[in-house]
Amino acid sequence: MLTIGAVAYTPNVVPIWEGIRGYFDGSGAEMDFVLFSNYGRQVDSLLAGTVDIAWNTNLAWVRTVLQTGGSCRALAMRDTDLTFASVLVARAGSGLSGLDALHRRRIALGSRDSAQAAILPVHFLTRAGVTDVEYLRIDGDLGKHGDTGRSELDAIRAVLDDQADAAAIGITTWEAIGKDELMPDALEEVWRSEPYCHCNFTTLLPPERTEPWVEHLLAMDWNDPAHRPILEMEGLRRWVRPELDGYASLFEAVRRQGLSPTW
Repeated sequence: MLTIGAVAYTPNVVPIWEGIRGYFDGSGAEMDFVLFSNYGRQVDSLLAGTVDIAWNTNLAWVRTVLQTGGSCRALAMRDTDLTFASVLVARAGSGLSGLDALHRRRIALGSRDSAQAAILPVHFLTRAGVTDVEYLRIDGDLGKHGDTGRSELDAIRAVLDDQADAAAIGITTWEAIGKDELMPDALEEVWRSEPYCHCNFTTLLPPERTEPWVEHLLAMDWNDPAHRPILEMEGLRRWVRPELDGYASLFEAVRRQGLSPTW
């Protein structure tokens, strides 16, 4: 039996993982799960062998790679993890469009360990030569790598309260605002990043230990009514093999910003 680590960033993490565990029952690749309060502790536990596989954010993956000298492996990810993006948003009618419009502006960022709402937006702005900006950093959910989205909503609030000209958020937060009409007509998209990869299952185990589990995971079917609720809760339609090129921008950002591979 394999033990999977996951971070409890919202209460519905428990039913998600109970559902996944139930899906594996009787498969020959049974599993159990352990929940952590933050990704630092989860990565430490993966390196110590306390868990066999970790459901990591992209930053947790990068830091695991750096701490293991690249000896870890990514096993699988969600289809939605292949095309993640960061979005800069402003008040509707601001007239801001594109990165060049942000010179000498104030930008609200999510927690400093959030790839989508802090690390990568700063990286993309710097790469584009937009370095004369002021950053308002909102560290509302440190340790969660931005997964709760709380600091992203706080960054949006800073824009709405005229404390910042634009806010950096992840594409899932932006889409959720539009889908749920939480702030109808209040915000507009200023800029969207190139796509990059987000979460993956990370392990130090050899393929013969993990491949039966991965194959059963990939067999989860959106069209099966027993599987769909799990997939919907976890925000995907299918599990896919990892595409590691999608982490290149974050590796570069971590290096250029001098971020530590340890917590």
